[in-house]
Amino acid sequence: MHHLFGLVLAQKDLSRAGDLFSLEDAEIEGSLSEALEQIRIISSSEDYQTNDNDQAVVEICITRITTAIRETASIEKHGKALVALWESCLEHNLKPSGKDEDTPHAKIASDIMSCILQNYNRPPVMALAVPVAVKFLQRGNKELCRNMSSYLSLAAIAKADLLADHTDTIVKSVLQGMKRLVCSRLRTTLKD
Repeated sequence: MHHLFGLVLAQKDLSRAGDLFSLEDAEIEGSLSEALEQIRIISSSEDYQTNDNDQAVVEICITRITTAIRETASIEKHGKALVALWESCLEHNLKPSGKDEDTPHAKIASDIMSCILQNYNRPPVMALAVPVAVKFLQRGNKELCRNMSSYLSLAAIAKADLLADHTDTIVKSVLQGMKRLVCSRLRTTLKD
């Protein structure tokens, strides 16, 4: 792993995390999968949900990693590690708190989702991503679900057969969303 990435992640050093943006994309590209694995370990720790420092370090590192992946067009090389981190978010609470603030793992999932699923026209990436993506549809986070639906529809246009095995889950999610919408409108109508 690149020395600075290793230092920032090992020490969870927020004061040095911003320095990652001074590095050239090509300079760190070779160590992105390893950095993603370290982030997965950090974000799976027991105190991650309440540790603001660790959350900030992870957020900065993910932003740097996704930027480097995009700029070096290395999504296929790092897709497996990216999907592994993304999938690990499913093991944690993704529902927003009462004040509509995303949980730390929902933030990670959202950042990674956009990085992965913007590559909907790359079948090898989608083959890794779609089975995980449909799992997010049932997790109760409306914003993640809404964004996921948009990306999945683009994936369906590019390579529909990747979604065929997941039709039941997708249809259930759509029906669940429609049910919420109808109930919400009914409540509004009954109040008036």
